[in-house]
Amino acid sequence: MDITLVINAIKAIVPATVSPIINAVQRNKTVIEIKEKLGINSAQPPEKFDDVYVHALVEYGFDKPQLELNLRFFDNQKVRKVFSKAFSKQPLDFNHQEWNPLRDEAQKAKIDVLQVQEFHQVFVDVAKRSINPGQVITNVELQEHLKKSTEPLEQSLYPDEFKALIEEKTKAFCGRQFVFKEFDDFLEKHTKGYFTVIGDAGMGKSAIAAQSVSKYKAICYFNILAEGRNKPDKFLQSIRKQLINRYQLQNEENADFATLLTKVSAKFVSGERLIIVVDALDEVEETSAAGNILDLPKHLPEGIYFLLTRRPYALNKKSLLTEGVLQEELDLTAKKYEDFNRSDIREYISFCISDDSELKNRLQKWIQSRSLTGQEFIEQLVVKSENNFMYLRYVLQDIAQEVYKDLTIDKLPQGLQDYYQQHWMRMDMDKAPQELMVIILFILVRLTTSPTFNLIAEIAEVEEHQVEKVLDKWVEYLRKWEIEGQMCYSIYHTSFLDFLKAQRDLQRTRRLFQIVDQRISEYLY
Repeated sequence: MDITLVINAIKAIVPATVSPIINAVQRNKTVIEIKEKLGINSAQPPEKFDDVYVHALVEYGFDKPQLELNLRFFDNQKVRKVFSKAFSKQPLDFNHQEWNPLRDEAQKAKIDVLQVQEFHQVFVDVAKRSINPGQVITNVELQEHLKKSTEPLEQSLYPDEFKALIEEKTKAFCGRQFVFKEFDDFLEKHTKGYFTVIGDAGMGKSAIAAQSVSKYKAICYFNILAEGRNKPDKFLQSIRKQLINRYQLQNEENADFATLLTKVSAKFVSGERLIIVVDALDEVEETSAAGNILDLPKHLPEGIYFLLTRRPYALNKKSLLTEGVLQEELDLTAKKYEDFNRSDIREYISFCISDDSELKNRLQKWIQSRSLTGQEFIEQLVVKSENNFMYLRYVLQDIAQEVYKDLTIDKLPQGLQDYYQQHWMRMDMDKAPQELMVIILFILVRLTTSPTFNLIAEIAEVEEHQVEKVLDKWVEYLRKWEIEGQMCYSIYHTSFLDFLKAQRDLQRTRRLFQIVDQRISEYLY
């Protein structure tokens, strides 16, 4: 198929003036619409190489800012020949030496190798759907394939330690276009620099960071206090590994951060740049050593940008000093962003009641049972949320699970702190006897590393099934994952951790907690 037809079909469906499509559901619909315009049956898996290639071009390229440049590069006969060779056998891992000619062509055309790697993954995904041309793929199955293959970044590019977090934060991401627009302007106006997004707990800073990793193909690090991932040495270790793998750096296993960035910058082709996303600077462990937080460089090479997020802090605690490098801040709480924040909250609620497969039916049932229209529900919840996405994450889930089956919308919690307080009261935490529950929460607050069932049970001096019973009551506030066959737990969000620390029942002055503290110390040391 003539590449010009593909380009024109994409432009007709997705004009250049339209904001980038970053919601998976919207992406699916757009991909199918473009294919229909080209006369391609989306429900029929492609069979021949040319068919696979057209599918891949559409699924990869429809939302790229440099649409024509990218698609015409991949339509180049030399480039197509490399993919055709792979298709005739089996799509190879991109790090295999047989893909070196493709890298060479990309460098000549001044195409970022990450764009080539992303197209390669889309091509592989489509090829997998065509390996057995006789296989029948239903529309539902195809939608799932499309959802996976049109995600903006190959999941294998995410660091393993943050893959689950990034996928979770981006799966229902909505709005925040004003943030990306300001950052894009920053990138265009300056050749390097630090850009910091500031906001209160629950305003979606980590989601913005996760979406930025996908959108900008960024190197990343997420500071997580509750998991002990908030120390300078762990930060550098992770970033160093990512840089070495991406840019094939040799013998740099012990290089300092500034040296690594200089080596990376030297590998850039004209106009290439690297964005490094660092989330939650406010959770970084304080050190006595002088210098920047996480040892971030005071000087940056050309083409290196940092996108940082943090909560507000006092001016006298400013921990990022630079020399000749521009710093810019975007404060989500600023008055000029109020309308944008409110609009994004509306969009997120609308997505949950209309497109979220897990929530929409139960939310709609709750809305209808109270004789509300969808718009009335959205507007009242916007006010209740106080522009806080964490509040919505909890409350919408609770509505769907019939936690509020006896309440009208005006009786829902007002803001995140009120939500936490209501849950605290529902658990009868202010009444006796709740000693075991209080002890277990205290252990989670005190431990900076994520404990297992066994460890919590040992410190609390109870059976594991008793611990499990307690944690089940707080499951929505906990993050859990498996390490070497054991489930580990930590508090999901720092706003809830702050709430717990402020509760009188969890104050360390109590004799009971002094005993638990002693047990923790004995275990650790």
